[in-house]
Amino acid sequence: MALRQLIAFVWNHPLNAGNRLGALGRVIRWQLASRLMEGPIALPFVDGTSLFATRGMTGATGNWYCGLHEVRDMAFVLHFLRPEDHFLDVGANVGSYTVLAGGAAGARVTAVEPIPETFAHLERNIALNDLSGRVRACPCGLSDASGTLRFTKDLDTVNHILAPWEDLPSIEVPVRTLDDLVGSDVPVLLKIDVEGHERSVLQGAVGTLADARLLAVVMETNGSGARYGISDAELVALMAHSGFSAYGYDPFNRQLIDASRTDGNTVFVRDPAAIATRVRASKRYRLVNGTI
Repeated sequence: MALRQLIAFVWNHPLNAGNRLGALGRVIRWQLASRLMEGPIALPFVDGTSLFATRGMTGATGNWYCGLHEVRDMAFVLHFLRPEDHFLDVGANVGSYTVLAGGAAGARVTAVEPIPETFAHLERNIALNDLSGRVRACPCGLSDASGTLRFTKDLDTVNHILAPWEDLPSIEVPVRTLDDLVGSDVPVLLKIDVEGHERSVLQGAVGTLADARLLAVVMETNGSGARYGISDAELVALMAHSGFSAYGYDPFNRQLIDASRTDGNTVFVRDPAAIATRVRASKRYRLVNGTI
């Protein structure tokens, strides 16, 4: 992210509205520290958790700048989950959602990350937060059938399955179906962030989606499926066929809102009234820039 874009993002982020200068101070501190110190730096996260970060890790550093990089979806995960729950993090990257769910909310987590280098960062953040007993980390991808697929490997949070027309550094990775991965241990909440490959993940999750224990799915719907000829409307239709309605989330009023007001991800829920009750009853969580 270019410096001008970064400053605009941090300045306009809703969690920084009460202290924008403090947020810019965190940007300056990171820019200096990441150049002066070798190796990863542990940055404060939510409710006493931390995330290791190095230069170029936009997701991890975004949490330091803004409290929650993806405020709507991360707050939904925090407000929804309870310690007895099972959360499935598909496309875990370095572990922001995994640490939120396992470290802050106290849930049990299955974290799926296909890129070996990124998986190593995920494992390091699990260890940093002493979550090895609560998190099952799986070094694979998910698709509509078991096998192998080629993934890009040098694109940080936007690594993805290589499209036929792309000529990028890549790596061959084993993939499984979601149903095979979870078996009978169905999560109550599923997050899918696979940079356009969502339809194939859903096609490998027919049994899980049909199970009443799965209450909600947070899924990326930002048009990235276009590289594979897949539209967001197809994803919404697939979820509707499985009994899920599309919403956004207002983290400040703890309300499900019209899906048209989302910012790149959609919250799919099976029972909106039950979800509304859950999120309203959640405790507040401490961030680097306030509470939510």
